[in-house]
Amino acid sequence: MDFLSPEIAAYAESYTQAESEVLKELNRDTYANMLTPRMLSGHLQGQLLMMLSKMIRPKIILEIGTYTGYSAICLAQGLEPGGVLHTIDINEELEDMIKKYFHKAGFENIIKPRIGNAVNIIPGIEGPYDIVFIDADKENYSKYYDLVFDKVRTGGYIIADNVLWSGNVLKPENEMDEETKALVSYSEKVHTDKRVENILLPVRDGLMIARKK
Repeated sequence: MDFLSPEIAAYAESYTQAESEVLKELNRDTYANMLTPRMLSGHLQGQLLMMLSKMIRPKIILEIGTYTGYSAICLAQGLEPGGVLHTIDINEELEDMIKKYFHKAGFENIIKPRIGNAVNIIPGIEGPYDIVFIDADKENYSKYYDLVFDKVRTGGYIIADNVLWSGNVLKPENEMDEETKALVSYSEKVHTDKRVENILLPVRDGLMIARKK
C-alpha cells in the first residue's frame, strides 16, 4: 500500500537531496535483480536515515537486516571519525553484492557485515550503540528490542521499519497474519515502555523511533 499519492511522493522526492551515484546504482541493481525490491529503504527513507545519523553523530550503529545494503550506506554517512556500523543479515547469497556496494561507497572498512542469525550474533557485538535500526524478520522485532536495549546508550535510538505493514495493522485482529500481529505487538511494547520516548512516523511503511531516556 502507498500511503501517499504517487504525485505527492514524487513531489517530496523532487525536493529531497538526490541520491548519490552509488545509491542510484544500488537502487537500480536491487530492482533489476531482486525478487522483493520493495524491501529497499529507497530514496526518501534513505535520506531521512542519513539525516538522523548526521544529527546524532553516532560512534556505533547496529543494523539488523542488511538486505542489499542501501540503508547501511545511508546510516554510515553520519558516523563520527573512527565509528563503525555492524550490519547483520541471514541471507548469505547477498554477501558479495553488499560488499561490492560498501566498497563502492568507500565504507568497506567502516561497515562490518555479518551473516547469520541475529539472535545469536547480537550478544557478541559490543556497545554502547548510538543507533539500532531494525529491519529484519517481523516476528522477532520484540526479541531484537530486548536483546539490544541494555547496550543502547542513554539518549540512543532504536528505529524499526515497516511498523505500518502496508496498512495491515488496522485490520481486525482475527484477520491479521502472524507478521502483522508481531508488528502491532512491537509498537505496543515500545509505546508502553516508560524507559523510552517514542514517535511513529508514517514515512513510507512506517518508522517507529524510540529514544532511550
